[in-house]
Amino acid sequence: MLWWTLRAFADEDRDTRLIVVMHPDFMSYWQEIAGADCPVHETVAGGSTRTASVAAGLSLIPEGENGLVAVHDAARPLADTQLIKAGWESAAIYGAAIPAIPVSDSLRRGTPEKSVSVDRKEFFAVQTPQVFDIGMLKQAYAAAADAEGTSFTDDASVVEWFGKEVRLFEGSPGNIKVTYPGDFLIAATLLSKTPSQKNIRQ
Repeated sequence: MLWWTLRAFADEDRDTRLIVVMHPDFMSYWQEIAGADCPVHETVAGGSTRTASVAAGLSLIPEGENGLVAVHDAARPLADTQLIKAGWESAAIYGAAIPAIPVSDSLRRGTPEKSVSVDRKEFFAVQTPQVFDIGMLKQAYAAAADAEGTSFTDDASVVEWFGKEVRLFEGSPGNIKVTYPGDFLIAATLLSKTPSQKNIRQ
């Protein structure tokens, strides 16, 4: 999955700097299996939380560097070049942009014992890559590191906590997150049907 994720960003723009954050126990194994055809990238050990891991990746970006940074989950290997490009373009305008799709299921809020229906038109499923102005994201994470008792599920949450607005751009229903065993089969099937990716890696 990581190979496909790196490939998508490299295909969108071969000059994109790629930084992989992973558990330190997996780093040597990854070097063995990545293969000669894997896009050039840097690797850094992650932390005990998602927030700490993203901060570790950001630490490789020099202070004062201008531009945009995208944070993406390797568990989403089906992000395509169009989605990535849309993220760069939206963040270039608004400074903070994340892909999202409207929720199609009926929703209820509450507990198994007591719940009420809510209007699904007001809700979106959030995806990655989430794209931000580099300076903004580094400042937000630096502030979050000094805040006790805070917990964040994604980068947009950190940026909003920091007081900045986040703009939504159109995500992709095919940009699934591989979470359960059956998701691997779905991802492999979809990748095998992509014209530019016929020779799927096993």
